[in-house]
Amino acid sequence: GDPTWSRCYTLTAVWVVVLCVIQLTAITVLWNKFNNLKSQNNQLQSRYSNLTKESEQLHASYNNLSIERDQLQTSYYSLSIEKDQLQTSYNSLTMEKDQLQTSYNSLTMEKDQLQTSYNSLIMETVFLSNYNNLSIEKDQIHTSCNNLTIERDQLQRDIEEIQRFFKLGWVYFNTSVYNISTEKKNWTESKQACRERGADLVIINSREEQEFINKLLGRRVAWIGLSDREREGEWKWVDDTPLMTG
Repeated sequence: GDPTWSRCYTLTAVWVVVLCVIQLTAITVLWNKFNNLKSQNNQLQSRYSNLTKESEQLHASYNNLSIERDQLQTSYYSLSIEKDQLQTSYNSLTMEKDQLQTSYNSLTMEKDQLQTSYNSLIMETVFLSNYNNLSIEKDQIHTSCNNLTIERDQLQRDIEEIQRFFKLGWVYFNTSVYNISTEKKNWTESKQACRERGADLVIINSREEQEFINKLLGRRVAWIGLSDREREGEWKWVDDTPLMTG
């Protein structure tokens, strides 16, 4: 063959090979860049997804915070209203407390005045009580004096009466005087005669009195104040007390 064409063909083949190598290198470089870009794209896609999730989470957090803020704002307004109401109530209570303190002070003064008046009344009452007691004691002493005067006068009359009885022959024994009448009467007439003289048939109250009467009578016979005239066999004294035996 033609040597020139052979060289051209060889050169052409060499250039083709070089171009293929260059193209292969370019393709390799481009493929590497593609892979790098794809990897970067995947990373960016992943970051975008993460950022989207974070954005959604932030948006949800923002909404929650907005709701909480609104709730807090509402609570703040409510607390402000309650605080104003409490302040008003506190002011009212303070006024009431001051009024009560004033009333308490007034009542304390009135109580002290009443205590003073009470103490004065107690002293007056004690004085009046002592005065009344003295008046009662005076009246009692006066009554006792009158009673003693009456008793004295009665004793004087009794003494005079006893002295009169003595002159008439009466005998004294143990606070009583005894007389044996010489007149002969039945029991009823004898009782009546004794009572007309302010006396009565004798009632024997003790063994000593019985012995005195027996000694006074001696052998004489006289009526005593004992009978069964109301019911036979039921003996009674003239003062209507039953006869005690034994």
